[in-house]
Amino acid sequence: MNYAYADIYTFELPAGHRFPIEKYRLCRERLIAEGTVEAGQLVVPELCPREVLEGVHHPDYVDRTFEGRLSRIEIRRLGFPWSETLVRRSLCSVAGTIQAAEYALREGAGGNFAGGTHHAYPDHGEGFCVFNDIAVAARHLQMRGLVERVAVVDCDVHQGNGTAFIFREDSRVFTLSLHGKNNYPFEKEQSTLDVELEDGVGDEEYLDHLEDALEEVFRFHPQIVFYLAGVDTLKNDRFGKLSMTLDGLKERDRLVLSEARKRDLPVAIAFGGGYAELLEDVVEAHANTYRIAESLFPG
Repeated sequence: MNYAYADIYTFELPAGHRFPIEKYRLCRERLIAEGTVEAGQLVVPELCPREVLEGVHHPDYVDRTFEGRLSRIEIRRLGFPWSETLVRRSLCSVAGTIQAAEYALREGAGGNFAGGTHHAYPDHGEGFCVFNDIAVAARHLQMRGLVERVAVVDCDVHQGNGTAFIFREDSRVFTLSLHGKNNYPFEKEQSTLDVELEDGVGDEEYLDHLEDALEEVFRFHPQIVFYLAGVDTLKNDRFGKLSMTLDGLKERDRLVLSEARKRDLPVAIAFGGGYAELLEDVVEAHANTYRIAESLFPG
């Protein structure tokens, strides 16, 4: 497998900021140190071109983001202070998911060591998401005629509200979101299939729901799957409210990736969220996703 990674994925945030920005660098370092991934498998993406970004995002929002003209309310909703570095980092992350999708189409699977910014809407960002990388990548593949039917399997604990909204009238895109019923965003959008989980759901119940949901996804006959592998379903996640274990998350990853592999479906993997009390648990959970991907898509 090949992956998108750039040093700018980890950038400086104000002291005490609740987003664990170091996880991207630490995950890459761990996987390389243990030999799961070789440095040559990591390719630095270019910045996403504006015209590709505007396949999803409104030109006015793109202008105001580029120029630092977001209002205080918009910045508060976004959760990150505006900076030129944030803009470059966001463009690089979007390009990384496009790159991962292109790898997937050629090689069966590809990954981005960032991404999963599923709360971004066409005209605004929120929940630490500036631009919607999966939506931009899916639309870009469609516009290039590389695929028509796309599935998004979103296993972040928070609903992929931006993604659901963007594709709400596009019958060529199947959006699946498994998320906490009582979690952010508190006003949900309508995905193709929403699986709302009560607080405290653990491994067995989660995996049962996922298995059933994947059957519907594959009946759609997508030509590529975007897998948003958020790890904020862990029991000790500060914002998750579910009760999954690291082993349960590994089984989740194995289920999604192996079922796609059985059907010869290309899979593009993005990080998603993760806010466990211990940063070590966040890094290990993300690393497990790519360990499993490497075992299923060797070479």
